[in-house]
Amino acid sequence: MKVIHKILIANRGEIAVRVMRTARKLAIKTVAVYSQVDADSLHVTMADEAYCIGEVELSETYLNIPKIIEVAQQTGCDAIHPGYGFLAENPLFVSACVEAGMIFIGPRPEVMQIMGNKIEARAFVKKINIPMTEGLNGTKEELEKRAHLIGFPVLLKAAAGGGGKGMRIVHRESELAEAIEATSRQAKAYFGDETVYIEKFIEEPRHIEVQILGDDFGNVIHLYERECSIQRRYQKIIEESPSPTLTPAVREKMGAAAVAIGKAIGYNSAGTIEFLVDKDLNFYFLEMNTRIQVEHPVTEMVLGIDLIEEQIHVAAGNTLRLKPEDIHQHGHAIECRIYAEDPANNFQPSPGKMTYYKEPEVAGIRIDTGITANTEIKSSFDPMICKLVVWGKDRHEATLTMLSALDDYIIHGIRTNITYLVKLLQSEAFISNAITTKFCDEHTPAIVGEIVAEKNEISMHVPVIAYLMFTLKKNLKTSSGCCEQPNLWETIGYWRNVMNIRMQFEEAEIAVKVPGCDSNHYVFELKGVRYHAAPLAFSPNRIDYTINHHHYAAWISEDVDNHAYVTSKGHIFHMKRHDILADSVFASLFDSHGSDSNHVTSPMPGKVIRIQVKTGDTVKKGESIMIIEAMKMENLIVSPRDAIIKAINVAVHDRVESSTLLVEFEN
Repeated sequence: MKVIHKILIANRGEIAVRVMRTARKLAIKTVAVYSQVDADSLHVTMADEAYCIGEVELSETYLNIPKIIEVAQQTGCDAIHPGYGFLAENPLFVSACVEAGMIFIGPRPEVMQIMGNKIEARAFVKKINIPMTEGLNGTKEELEKRAHLIGFPVLLKAAAGGGGKGMRIVHRESELAEAIEATSRQAKAYFGDETVYIEKFIEEPRHIEVQILGDDFGNVIHLYERECSIQRRYQKIIEESPSPTLTPAVREKMGAAAVAIGKAIGYNSAGTIEFLVDKDLNFYFLEMNTRIQVEHPVTEMVLGIDLIEEQIHVAAGNTLRLKPEDIHQHGHAIECRIYAEDPANNFQPSPGKMTYYKEPEVAGIRIDTGITANTEIKSSFDPMICKLVVWGKDRHEATLTMLSALDDYIIHGIRTNITYLVKLLQSEAFISNAITTKFCDEHTPAIVGEIVAEKNEISMHVPVIAYLMFTLKKNLKTSSGCCEQPNLWETIGYWRNVMNIRMQFEEAEIAVKVPGCDSNHYVFELKGVRYHAAPLAFSPNRIDYTINHHHYAAWISEDVDNHAYVTSKGHIFHMKRHDILADSVFASLFDSHGSDSNHVTSPMPGKVIRIQVKTGDTVKKGESIMIIEAMKMENLIVSPRDAIIKAINVAVHDRVESSTLLVEFEN
């Protein structure tokens, strides 16, 4: 058997770590490349060797073919694995690897050239009589003139794209020109090719894909399907296998169609054939991804096969060792993508420094991630934190296991979609499999409303008392000498016999009285009601306690400015004690909550890609003033009121931080 000895992973994050784990199992050495902002990432420390290849810009780092090849040559690598995204579907990168005498763990460049370009892929697949939707390509002007021929609504896509980047549904002809411009701009930014094309948009579609695997000897097999219908911004957030939608007959037909495509193109690696399936279970070719997919773990969980290992095996020049008759689906797997984003705010990215990160401790789960508790979530990259994957003997059991895992997944300091995923999995639509690719568009307002209502039902005193006992205990510990145990009143010094603690709870200012306490019992008075509380157990970020003999638990963390995050009953509450001074002068200066709305600040770190106003312009409330790109998404910055632009403090291509002053208004 032919083997590979050393692999450079031309990627970052969880997929780089994923490849390294299989390489380690196979006793293959690994080399990581990274940008300076990724210096604290897990893939950097996990690799046998790691090399910084630039600062921040993708063109200088993860998209820099000469630098990556140079590192691979200098470190003696005999192969390069591209992961997914970045250069994974770039035929020029494949050719550069081959010219440098290294194995590219993926398909040949000519295969990638055809299937990586969505227009060429459709033309190729049409020749072998695989069903597909109507489509249209040409110049921007031609698309505008001819779109009506296939009828609205239509779907705009980047020809060289993937991952849903830049995809847009256009319902009316009047919206088409602007949508083409925006899609073309994003296509150029992400894929270096501004070409876009149009497909007929199928109403109530399912998104189901088939995993295939091929070698250099003409062998191609399929490894069954994954259901990926639940998406936001055209990116999947929940995947499962097997699909709860397909009948055995349709499953067999889709598998055969996927293999036919793979054999016709001479496919020689792991890849995915994606299909749209309508409500009558008719399926249509959508595209082919000539790489390993983000969601490949659900296939691995139900088949017991390591797809990365098989990729490496065939890339080394070996024949497929898997036979169709040996491949069977067992049980059910579900994958949830955990994102740093705010579902209540149109899934806006939420980069930043986590104050606490705890992965779930539940049997039968798998966590693919590229971060640690100390990793900062960067605005320069996709906002995915990890992939949480579970297995059960059936869909119901897998769902229950996933809910348990999500309940035990605690992340503070940034917003995440964890609670959103919980409510989604509990929804009747998911349970009954009444889902389409429009699920998030149709159900998000109701899910967010349910989350808000459930959080509001939690009595204020439950998280507040947890936080106060936690901080009182912490202050007592940090103030104690090694040879004495002072009582609480000596520790807090200036307070009289009854403490009156001023604090912020969410958006409200509240006061809590503490008539008395000792190490095992506290009395709190909140809004005229007295509560008797007792701590049962403390850990660095958790407290178990009782209030009036009812048992509770809470996870608690604080940032450097004493802003606290308290997870209670699955919801995160924001608090701060005003009697404890912030650690930084900056925080003390800016801790007032005033805002005169005479300016607009950046809501996140990112890069200015378009400014839509100029000094002296009059803008209306809600009108777009600029676009900031963060985490591979375009975020519209709008005016908070009717105003006249006094000054614009940034320029296109500027990088901004949270709270950077963007625009000033006339008084």
